Amino acid sequence: MPHMMPPEVERWGIGELALPGPQDGNPFLDVTLSAEFRFKNRTIEADGFYDGEGIYRVRIMPDAVGAWHYVTHSNCPALDGVSGEFACVPAGPGNHGPVHVRNTYHFAHADGTPYLQIGTTCYVWNHQGDELEEQTLATLAQSPFNKMRMCVFPKDYLYNKNEPPYHPFAGSLAEGWDFTRFNPAHFRHLEQRVTDLGKLGIEADIILFHPYDRWGYATLPAEVDDRYLRYVVARLAAYRNVWWSMANEYDLMKAKEMADWDRFFRIVQESDPYQHLRSVHNCRGFYDHAKPWVTHCSVQHSDLERVREWRQTYGKPVVVDECRYEGNIERGWGNISAQEMVHRFWTGTVGGGYVGHGETYVHPQDILWWSKGGVLHGQSPARLAFLKRILEAAAADGIPGLEPVDRYAAGRAGDYYLYYYGLQQPAFMVYNLPEGASYTIDIIDPWAMTIDRLPGTYSGTTRIELRSQPYLAVRIRRVGL
Repeated sequence: MPHMMPPEVERWGIGELALPGPQDGNPFLDVTLSAEFRFKNRTIEADGFYDGEGIYRVRIMPDAVGAWHYVTHSNCPALDGVSGEFACVPAGPGNHGPVHVRNTYHFAHADGTPYLQIGTTCYVWNHQGDELEEQTLATLAQSPFNKMRMCVFPKDYLYNKNEPPYHPFAGSLAEGWDFTRFNPAHFRHLEQRVTDLGKLGIEADIILFHPYDRWGYATLPAEVDDRYLRYVVARLAAYRNVWWSMANEYDLMKAKEMADWDRFFRIVQESDPYQHLRSVHNCRGFYDHAKPWVTHCSVQHSDLERVREWRQTYGKPVVVDECRYEGNIERGWGNISAQEMVHRFWTGTVGGGYVGHGETYVHPQDILWWSKGGVLHGQSPARLAFLKRILEAAAADGIPGLEPVDRYAAGRAGDYYLYYYGLQQPAFMVYNLPEGASYTIDIIDPWAMTIDRLPGTYSGTTRIELRSQPYLAVRIRRVGL
């Protein structure tokens, strides 16, 4: 029996139509399915997909409250012309809708709630089996992180040699893969983990390709790449907490050319009815983030002073998703101190950008957070939670994204200034505050996680004695903001 659309679907939730269809031949190649979802005079077209065992599905993420109507289109008569309607009801608690760019350099959910990115990376946490994956989710529930970078394909690299429970294609490494048939169990598991992240309020930054491979996934023929992208988008686009990353370290994938990456972006853009955020991550050379299908910059770089430059160059939000990792492995990219990680977050933040966390502490079973998840061992997450609270307080004051306003500061001129001095260690600073307004001044220690309010209020030229210590911050806020 067909599984028709439920009578009510939450705004920015998932409505699903599941229909029985043919299993003979190769349904992944032979059968096409899509649906038109109509709300008043607007139509959303969504591609369907074969989910194995004779079941075909189409999903919708309705974005407007009211009556919706739908009809399917297929080259298979049993799947063609199926129609019905459902009611989109208001979003429930915690459901703020998908994240999009706001005010050129920042992000917000669809309902206007500011999104202040404090992300982390666990590349293949979703390929480790239920026990470790559940432990990762429990850790995330106690963390400040609201974005997770994660791969569709399994990974073969240092500290990560285990065989995953699922593979995306039918077949096996020993007997060969059938790249014309997907393995629905792999994608159902991926969907479950995206759902689990969503329940924690965490965005899933889905990495579609990467170079660390022993199964042949990094060198697929172009037609397989394209079919894979359309299949992933058909399955995941209706999840409100999805972002698309074309690749991790795209420039290390020597089998791909720049034209391939342009094509991948266009396929995802054309296939996604909801236009989720799209980016691509580099190792050495940047992709041209100015291209119109790129929504934001996803950067690997250790010099966070350059965030302002990248904002100006590309005119888009800058997320330094990889600034090296807190840890102690024998690789330069994986052995910075917790204090250096916190320093880089603050530097990127007052540059008007966003920064990503990672952790690589040696583990007897090679369970490193950056790759497999598990538990966090480092000291930076608590300090990043402290920074997140400061950013949330600014958003509550009506400043949902910090703009550079001085060499060492971001905020909003005349209203709010967050200075960060890093290694400068000033003994004092002089601030030229506007006359006719009063300001409070807080001395912030990002490592000790303390905020000390100076007595009284200030205006005009103001000299403040500081502590001649590194990693010091100062917050200046207009009274009555």
